[in-house]
Amino acid sequence: MKENELLNVLKEHGQEHIVEAYQKLDDKGKEKLAAQIERIDWSIVEMAGHKELAQERGKLEPLSALEVTEIEKNKAKYEEIGLDAIRAGKVGAVLLAGGQGTRLGSDGPKGKYNIGLTKEVFIFERLIRNLLDVTDKAGCFVPLYVMTSDKNHDETVAFFAEKDFFGYPEEFVKFFKQEMAPSVDFQGKLYMESADSLSLSPNGNGGWFYSMAVTGVLKDVKARGVEWLNIFAVDNVLQRIADPVFVGATIDSGCVSGAKVVRKADPEEKIGVLCLEDGRPSIVEYYEMTEEIINSREADGELSYNFGVILNYLFRVEQLEEIANQKMTVHVVEKKIPFIDENGTLVKPESPNGYKFELLVLDMIHMFENCLSYEVVRDYEFAPIKNKTGVDSVESARALLQKNGVEL
Repeated sequence: MKENELLNVLKEHGQEHIVEAYQKLDDKGKEKLAAQIERIDWSIVEMAGHKELAQERGKLEPLSALEVTEIEKNKAKYEEIGLDAIRAGKVGAVLLAGGQGTRLGSDGPKGKYNIGLTKEVFIFERLIRNLLDVTDKAGCFVPLYVMTSDKNHDETVAFFAEKDFFGYPEEFVKFFKQEMAPSVDFQGKLYMESADSLSLSPNGNGGWFYSMAVTGVLKDVKARGVEWLNIFAVDNVLQRIADPVFVGATIDSGCVSGAKVVRKADPEEKIGVLCLEDGRPSIVEYYEMTEEIINSREADGELSYNFGVILNYLFRVEQLEEIANQKMTVHVVEKKIPFIDENGTLVKPESPNGYKFELLVLDMIHMFENCLSYEVVRDYEFAPIKNKTGVDSVESARALLQKNGVEL
């Protein structure tokens, strides 16, 4: 884009303050800022403050799950199907690790956080160990794709190298950066974080497949003949990765996607629930649920909307490619956004001062024609680390790891 075109685009979208900032820069600074501006999706920026642009929910209905008792009955069959797929090189894993450990009191990548008590035990280390449990059984390795962000990429890659990839073969691990999205104030004006840079943040975990494509990592997926990708979050240290029983059950069901779920602890638990929306699988967040939906029960007394997602999904690659160009729901989230003011002074606000724009992997589920809801036992597969203490914390995860025989 030529300079005059770039400046016109900024003016068209009411971003004259960025024009002024751009014109003060040297050639190198202009090049850096221009590259960021050219990548902006203005249709997303224009959503700031316009709740009426948010997608309305369709008709919601309960979705039953393949429950633990049924899984146990058919475990041997499912596991063999899954192990066959793994041994045939058809299964890959994608670790969503673009975030920082800020809420844990750490400035580094969340996966670097040490949860050990008597020795060092890092979150990344626990996840790799969980994956090795599967690959040891299968007798072969699963390609692992690690999504980082501009904020933590170099530190993440260096940490894996420093720790010799925690015993996983380096040739089976690929790193890629997720796309970044601009931040704006409540009037939709772009924030800047330095004289030559917009305030950018990771665009949410839902952009992972697009990021794999634009970074070229998808070529590796295709070259290896991977047909299924298991997507998982960095913060659940108990989850099974490339779980052959889950993989086998999903393949056996004929579904093109699968989601691990846990039975809700109580009706008010703050967890997204897998359901049907206009006849297709979907996830409704706890804050979107009405009292009627929250408390709705079946004839046997069980909650109608009873199965919460734990951000561990299985997607068929072929279908991912088919939906790759579809527009995803954009979540406009109020956040505290550091920025430089008109004097070039860095401001760190104490309360939300603008919006960030995020894509969420849970929204991908609704883009698939079907999804196997696969129940797991909470105490054996769900130990999220969101906070330093209390619910879903380092403390609670440590207790669950110890319950499962992990030495800390």
